[in-house]
Amino acid sequence: MTPSENETENRLIIVSNRLPVTIARDKSGQWQVSEGSGGLVTAMAPVLRDRGGLWIGWSGMANGDRETLKNLLDSTTEDTGYRFEPVILTEEEVDHFYKGFSNEILWPLFHDLQTRCNFDPAYWDAYQRVNRKFALCICDIIKARDHIWIHDYHLSLVGRELRELGVYSKIGYFLHIPFPSPDLFFKLPWRFEILKGMLAYDLIGFQTLRDRRNFVQCLHLIYKGIVIRGRGKVLRTQIDGREISIGWFPISIDYEEFAKNAKKDEVRERAETIQKEMNVQHIVLGVDRLDYTKGIPERLAAFELALEQYPELQGNTSLLQLVVPSRVHIPKYMELQEKVEIQISKINGRFGRPGWMPVHYMFRAIDNRELLAFYRAADIAFITPLKDGMNLVAKEYCAANVDGNGVLILSEFAGAKDQLHRGALLVNPYDIKAVAQALRQAVLMDLHQRKMRMQTLRKSIRRQDVYWWVDAFLEAVFVHKLKGFPRLTDHLEQRHLSYRQMESSYRHDE
Repeated sequence: MTPSENETENRLIIVSNRLPVTIARDKSGQWQVSEGSGGLVTAMAPVLRDRGGLWIGWSGMANGDRETLKNLLDSTTEDTGYRFEPVILTEEEVDHFYKGFSNEILWPLFHDLQTRCNFDPAYWDAYQRVNRKFALCICDIIKARDHIWIHDYHLSLVGRELRELGVYSKIGYFLHIPFPSPDLFFKLPWRFEILKGMLAYDLIGFQTLRDRRNFVQCLHLIYKGIVIRGRGKVLRTQIDGREISIGWFPISIDYEEFAKNAKKDEVRERAETIQKEMNVQHIVLGVDRLDYTKGIPERLAAFELALEQYPELQGNTSLLQLVVPSRVHIPKYMELQEKVEIQISKINGRFGRPGWMPVHYMFRAIDNRELLAFYRAADIAFITPLKDGMNLVAKEYCAANVDGNGVLILSEFAGAKDQLHRGALLVNPYDIKAVAQALRQAVLMDLHQRKMRMQTLRKSIRRQDVYWWVDAFLEAVFVHKLKGFPRLTDHLEQRHLSYRQMESSYRHDE
């Protein structure tokens, strides 16, 4: 059902770097809008579809005509059940804000890979400017009772910008990637500005208890004598006269939807076809975006070592590695793709023989039905990121494992480990010998143990699904009254430069 324009009470406003859809031209040159991918889309799309609301984000294209974009996005509203509001970025902003500060500084630093960082001051200038642009866009459309929920590391300063623009409504912020320990975070030249910018939010949410602990430790180093109250998932403190909540809320998936769709006949039939085509006793599945944090080269090295040390796996076990293209125009990611493909070629050349290919490789986006079929076809999931905020693939695999006989091999550095450690085989992805041993253990595991472990995993994910995650976060940020702040004033647009005026000035300057 399309949300009515009159539905203005308590709208949920989701703000993220990217919209949950992609816009591209088809072979005939016509613009097409398709569903996006990624953990945030997986988690939030069913929630907004259920509740209605608005999603603000960048379209993925540099520049672009606002009216054309709006018409394209409005045409998809009937299918999605919620509305879109595009933010227009220039080519320079895409290069310096998105490819630069977000993906050459924050992404590697927050994933414990500081040697990959490029601390270019021009990136910081663009990061601040784009965060203000997002804030102005929000100001242009929000209403007094809207719930504003900002997502992820791209937009950590939006709350600060909104406060400077006179917005006193409650604002929640959720970081989907890990938050680093103080010794790493303080290597960031703009560490104080980022930290203080995050304190403009009323609730700062993290994926894991460790992430929250790292953030709190950073606060203690900056604010000597700070008092932090509370126990459990949400802590509270007062800084500069404001009450701020700090919580951890492990993101999840729509368990019931995944399980229901995985049971469909078309998915089951496709899974059976995949099993017949691969013609092996054990299918080991890896599903990742193209990213150096996912540990794909290390996983391939562990799989090669397993074939070498345990010859009994040869001929009856194959790795099906799906890699979804991501940031393919960034040189480091293109180098990673080449490295992965060379490794796969080497393994297949070394161990392959007629009738058996050790590694099957796909480099492309796949639709949900096909992904569910791969989940059902595989009896082992190989999820071994070097560092991950959560990793929803692990949860999706378990939800789709309706036969209940799959095995999950999971990195101990994935946020999902905290919830899934009782049923998964935990591994250190840097220890390829131990990973190879875990793979052999998964292959040899008897059916009873498989079912017991998978039952534990599925129960946990079903109990704490995406709706539990959203309810826990929204309750923490919006139920508790914040003292001392008035509601959003009606004259906000008259007091500040509107987003559309700012956007127009950018086009004029170009």
